[in-house]
Amino acid sequence: MTALAFLAALLSGLTGIVSRGPVTPVCRPDQPCSKPYAHAVLLFSASGVTRSVRADEKGVYRIGLAPGRYAVRVRDAQFGWRPLFAVVPRGRYAHVNVSVDTGIR
Repeated sequence: MTALAFLAALLSGLTGIVSRGPVTPVCRPDQPCSKPYAHAVLLFSASGVTRSVRADEKGVYRIGLAPGRYAVRVRDAQFGWRPLFAVVPRGRYAHVNVSVDTGIR
């Protein structure tokens, strides 16, 4: 990482919550159908470089990244996740929540 890219990553990046769901085969109106994905590992890739971050026990993550468009991946997710891409703006952190499909139906 160049010094300029390092400085840009200090000033910009992504933050949000990783959730997983559904967590039961039948979702009920009085109970949430998703839960925070504790300790999920997110991978952000751009221009051949991949950076990772681990969410905390509440599914919250924060990662400094240089501005640009990143492919998003969730390590060990078997059934998919959203979003597939995230855009880091110049000079600030963008809020991007990530939803992981558990495959429960």
